[in-house]
Amino acid sequence: METLMSILVGLLFAIGTYLILSKRILRIILGTSIIGYAVNLLILTMGGLKTGAPPILGQEALSFTDPLPQALLLTAIVINFATTALILVLSYRAYQELGTDDMEELRGKEDE
Repeated sequence: METLMSILVGLLFAIGTYLILSKRILRIILGTSIIGYAVNLLILTMGGLKTGAPPILGQEALSFTDPLPQALLLTAIVINFATTALILVLSYRAYQELGTDDMEELRGKEDE
């Protein structure tokens, strides 16, 4: 299962990198979001896909699950969502002001 997750993480990183290297702002935003999801899957995979009892004091069990990867994953999801929302709002405002979402045209209008 970890091998399949590793291949999926690599595929998501490749797709995200391809989208970031394009000229359109929306593709760049989607690429950063996809890379964020790839990082989330990487954290989950590195934490290990284990089963066991929840880590509660006073409970006798042979194996416990580690809550740290889930906590990091939840925090990363919130940060990724907030960052994506901020970048979308900023790019929409830039589109309203400049009339284009092409990065090369934006760079040319910035110099004017």
